[in-house]
Amino acid sequence: MSDLPTLVFVPGAWHRPTCYSKVIKLLQEQYQLKCSSITLPSTNGDPEATFKDDLDAARTAIANETAKGRNVVVIAHSYGGLVGNSAIKDFARPRDDAATSSASTSLSTQTAGQAQSLISGYVVGLVLIASGFTFTGLSFMDPLLGVPPPSWKVNKKTGFADLVVPPGEFFYHDLPEDEREYWASQLAPQSLKALFEGGEYSYAGWKDVPAWYIGTVEDRGLPVVVQRMNVGMAREMGATVEHRELQTSHSPFLSQPDEVAEILVEAVGAFTGKPVERGRAEREGKMIVLPAAKLWQPLTWLRFGLPLFFGHIVGRGIVAFSWCRRLWRAGLR
Repeated sequence: MSDLPTLVFVPGAWHRPTCYSKVIKLLQEQYQLKCSSITLPSTNGDPEATFKDDLDAARTAIANETAKGRNVVVIAHSYGGLVGNSAIKDFARPRDDAATSSASTSLSTQTAGQAQSLISGYVVGLVLIASGFTFTGLSFMDPLLGVPPPSWKVNKKTGFADLVVPPGEFFYHDLPEDEREYWASQLAPQSLKALFEGGEYSYAGWKDVPAWYIGTVEDRGLPVVVQRMNVGMAREMGATVEHRELQTSHSPFLSQPDEVAEILVEAVGAFTGKPVERGRAEREGKMIVLPAAKLWQPLTWLRFGLPLFFGHIVGRGIVAFSWCRRLWRAGLR
């Protein structure tokens, strides 16, 4: 099995996999990491494309690596977080893997070739970028009660979600104007079916693997306060989440690819327990923030402490509701 995992990139709604090109180039050239990015069928111009189609594309990309004995880290942006989370199902290392490891020692008497044939890779980590923590059984729009945000509208005639704000300003306002225009021109139609349907296929993969979260402070689509609450909620519900933030728009992989690459490299080292060798000298002037409330810095109580705290409250409420529902169902049996 390869020492380093393959990074599988899942884009968000309206976005093609080329949006990750800057970061992938850095990871491949500077850190010799293998990267794979997928095209979401729901952005291929077919209004009939579903969330299940997107999920199948992600799972195929993961399976192509794990079948070769490679571990995988899933990296997902925005809507892609629903796809990436759900794709982890059945690919994470089994919880009783200690027993599996003990059993595998008996293979030492077999030939190396026979042993190798039994090795399979796993998804070992998840990195979410300006995204959310998926709940099993809910579609992308279910938490919003099916009401689109002000940035886009439902077009029933075409079957696509139509942006009603200037996409360059909405997604990439921190890029130079020429780059803004270019990336806006690369956006694709987004199928409504993928956003509103398919909850039966969604899965909370963040409960199965350790997760990292890259927050975007200047985000005009998903406010950073909501992102911080999401992290607090997931932690309260038992997730292991490392949190970093960048002073960027909704698309940090375009405006700050170096910083995103550094966070991803750090995450890979944490997931594998093997720091990735850097192919270049440390850069100065990093803009990476580790969000945390510090006792001697009252401003951080408001910026980070309160949103994370309220997220914990929400998470605790969800846990309590789930527990009561299970208890009620058990009483009916």
